[in-house]
Amino acid sequence: MNVFVYPGSFDPVTNGHLDIIKRVLPICDKLIVAVLNNSDKVSAFSVNERVMMLKQVLESEPKIEVDSFDKLLVDYMRLHEATTVVRGLRAVSDFENEFMFALLNKNQYPEMETIFMLTNQKYLYLSSRMVKELAMYGGNIDEYVPAIVKEALARRYSA
Repeated sequence: MNVFVYPGSFDPVTNGHLDIIKRVLPICDKLIVAVLNNSDKVSAFSVNERVMMLKQVLESEPKIEVDSFDKLLVDYMRLHEATTVVRGLRAVSDFENEFMFALLNKNQYPEMETIFMLTNQKYLYLSSRMVKELAMYGGNIDEYVPAIVKEALARRYSA
């Protein structure tokens, strides 16, 4: 079985993330969308909240499993017998950072491959951080996130 992992913080999941997920599905048997519990980042949503939002947004796709992890990606990949990691790229700066991680991961887990997917042009400037900032100040985020996420952000920032 060809198992891919798409790791990220997904705080929150955006339409850019969903575009990458949709485009990678035809080339894998199973895709694990893995929410990273990154203690270095201050998150708007807990890991459990992010997992639940992703599960709701992706519930109609049988090839997708949503999970979380707080260990090295290579250890997570081995545990799930996954061989391919998926990373989205928006800019050259993304590539430089992701390229270094891909080489480090390959050194740690030689069976692991990394697929870089270029973002759709309409999401080139989109990031979770920007979506959160827009939501915090009452900006329109309709075209950037699914309705479930928009509602969760409205609840989070209305308090």
